[in-house]
Amino acid sequence: MQYTTLGKTGLVVSRLSFGAMTFGEGQLVPGVTNSIDQAIADQMVGRVMEAGINLFDTADAYTNGESEVILGKALTGHRDEVIIATKSGFRSGQAITDTGASYRHIMMAAEASLKRLNTDYIDLYQLHIPDPITPLEETLRALDDLVRQGKVRYIGYSNFPAWKAAKMVGIQKHYNYAPFIAAQMYYSLLGRDLEQEVVPFVEDAGIGVLVWSPLAGGFLSGKYTRENPTPDGGRLNQFKLPPIDVEKGYDVVDAIKQIAQAHSASPAQVAIAWILTKPFISSVIVGANKMHQLEDNLQAVDLTLTATEIEQLDTLTAPPALYPGWMQPLGWDAQVKTALHGD
Repeated sequence: MQYTTLGKTGLVVSRLSFGAMTFGEGQLVPGVTNSIDQAIADQMVGRVMEAGINLFDTADAYTNGESEVILGKALTGHRDEVIIATKSGFRSGQAITDTGASYRHIMMAAEASLKRLNTDYIDLYQLHIPDPITPLEETLRALDDLVRQGKVRYIGYSNFPAWKAAKMVGIQKHYNYAPFIAAQMYYSLLGRDLEQEVVPFVEDAGIGVLVWSPLAGGFLSGKYTRENPTPDGGRLNQFKLPPIDVEKGYDVVDAIKQIAQAHSASPAQVAIAWILTKPFISSVIVGANKMHQLEDNLQAVDLTLTATEIEQLDTLTAPPALYPGWMQPLGWDAQVKTALHGD
């Protein structure tokens, strides 16, 4: 296993982390049903710890809280060896207040997660989704109080636009609140929007990126093809998230299959290995419904792509620059650039 520090901290995390979103038995979201019980979860957690993974991610919304309960039990006896990350923000109960990022909900949600995880503290507590109605100052005061109370060690966010995250960082600095150290974001060969605004921001702010859905909802595993666009058991058949340009996706899958063949690897391993080449990525969250999927994903950390292969995938999947992004290179005066860099 490879390791790095998360953001501007001394927290050492594995480059692959484990996502427990599939834990539990019941509906995850409409159209997707989980079927991983405690026994299977124990086996998966044991295997990834054996592989050197030390970061485990879940959320209170996953399978109605079952994911946290099962993960907590699976980590019994290993609490001091691992980093537990969870999230709140999506609906977690029937009351109208059981959602969002209000002070009330964050404090209650954190307490509930602590109980379900059977732990005294959460290593990384993350805002799962932006709340359109709660003032940012209120949300950040709640997160800071959790840190000051010792119930949370570090804080992060997920799925926030760069402008809002930047505004929150400014508020944290103004009030001397605990800072964000991690941004859990979607990133894959079929979803590189992150590079437009988020990556420049997190690099400047010293925030580490944790990647969710590195296989684009399973599309990059190679099981979705032009000949069989809706394979049996495919999650994207019912739950089309993240959104994918399917025709481009087929071309990308064809390319990664060729690269995979050259390395005696799987398409999924190539897709994950490509993400790990990006310097702004701290850790890639991998999960699975079956042990053989997990075993396959774990091997991605040992796959080294050639510079030519990386360039091929970069070129094939490069997103078009959005305004004002395509204007930025024009800010370099040719004479000044030559004087400073010699080119």
